[in-house]
Amino acid sequence: MTAQLRKIHRAIISVSDKTGIVDLALTLREFGTEIISTGGTAKSLREAGVDVLDISDITGFPEMMDGRVKTLHPRVHGGLLALRDNPEHVAAMERNGIQPIDMVVVNLYPFAETIAREGVTREEAIEQIDIGGPAMIRSAAKNARDVAVVTAPAQYEKLILELTQNDGSLSLATRESLAEAAFRQTARYDAIVSSYLGGQDLFLVPGKSVDLRYGENPHQSATLTQAGDGGVANAELQTSELGLDGV
Repeated sequence: MTAQLRKIHRAIISVSDKTGIVDLALTLREFGTEIISTGGTAKSLREAGVDVLDISDITGFPEMMDGRVKTLHPRVHGGLLALRDNPEHVAAMERNGIQPIDMVVVNLYPFAETIAREGVTREEAIEQIDIGGPAMIRSAAKNARDVAVVTAPAQYEKLILELTQNDGSLSLATRESLAEAAFRQTARYDAIVSSYLGGQDLFLVPGKSVDLRYGENPHQSATLTQAGDGGVANAELQTSELGLDGV
């Protein structure tokens, strides 16, 4: 079991929802983790007394284009994707000044919440399509053997407990569970974006309902409401309309 533990030496934290992030960051710092951060997240952590490096200190480039470009860089994705026991990967990291990154803490731009607002414009919605966040999530999740990917504040409490119990390390089982949740998150996020751009409502945002053709029986009425992550409301139904062919 000990061999499956991975010490979190370096972490990137870049979150839209900052709920609980200071507690997680302070725990990481307690065990010597170097924290890299971006924009508003870095500002919030510094204000809370957490020492962080700016992402530009790692990439050598400033955040630019209103924050559209900040983490899309080989020193970020190489640090996430490199297999630590692959000599060629390690050599490539050394040649290119890439250091391994052991954790990514990301929650995505609030696209679903944005499009749920009354009167939101298409341009406003498009600005809330996250690019760098999903890219980091996918890189980290692909390399769960070495990297932990954290995508929701609800995960922090358990992680803090495990980090405390294991001197700043996380188990392989935890990393794999986090990766599974991460891919579910990006799939749902992309589905909501795709649904919005296509003018459909089959992928629901939290709290949003779609009227169904009928309920359990043809004479009954019903609606489908998304209350949170997961569940049938996140599935793509292979029909032209809910309540029609194949349902």
